[in-house]
Amino acid sequence: MTPLLSVVIPVRNEAQALPGLLDDLADLRATGAELILVDGGSSDGTCELALGRVDQLLRTAPGRALQMNAGAAVARGEYLWFVHADTRVSVESLESLQGALKERPLWGRFDVRLSGPGLALQVIGAMISLRSRLSGIASGDQGIFVARQHFEAMGGYAQMPLMEDLQLCRRLKALARPRCLRPPLSTSSRRWEQHGIWRTVVLMWCLRLAYYCGASPEKLARQYRRGSLL
Repeated sequence: MTPLLSVVIPVRNEAQALPGLLDDLADLRATGAELILVDGGSSDGTCELALGRVDQLLRTAPGRALQMNAGAAVARGEYLWFVHADTRVSVESLESLQGALKERPLWGRFDVRLSGPGLALQVIGAMISLRSRLSGIASGDQGIFVARQHFEAMGGYAQMPLMEDLQLCRRLKALARPRCLRPPLSTSSRRWEQHGIWRTVVLMWCLRLAYYCGASPEKLARQYRRGSLL
C-alpha cells in the first residue's frame, strides 16, 4: 500500500539531535508514514542511532540538496516532507499536517520557533514565520512538504550548496501559494547562540539579499559556514 507521507531527513553528525526527532515521529511512522534517513558521511554514530527506527537508511556524499533528492528518489509516499535533524515536532504540528494533507495541497510549510530561551529568539522565530507568510517562501527549517509528483516533475532540489530551499519555493510558488501551518516546528537555535543572535540575523538577511541579486551560491555557502560575510 502506498503511504500518504514519506519523511526525508538529511543528516550529518547529528547524533545528539536525531533521537529527539525520531521520538517525535515514532507515532506517525506507526500509522503508516515512511521515514527515510539520508546520511552525508557522519562519523559520530548517527546512523547507528537510527537503526530500527527508520524505514530506509541511505548514505550519500555530503550536501543537503543531494541528500534530500536521494531520499525523494526512493520514497513511496504521495507527499514528501523534508525535516532537518535538529527539528522537534509537536503532536499539534503532526495533527495539523495530517489534516492539511487530506485536502491534497500542492505544497506547504510550518511556522517555526527557535529552541533557545529569551525574548530575542522568540521574536526572531515570529518574524521568520511572518516573513514566510507574506512572501510565500520558506526555509528548510520550516518543514517543507510537497506532492511527490510535482517535486519529481520539477526535477527536485537544485544541486546548490546553499539556498536550495528558497529556489525550490520560488518554483513552487509559481504554481500555487503554500499551505501555511501554524503549530510551529521547533528548530535548534545553536547557530544563533554560537555566532551571536543579531550578528546571525544580519548575516542571514545579507546572504538572502546577495542570492536574490545573483551572487554565487558557492560563495554564499562559504560565508555561511564561516558565519561571516568577510
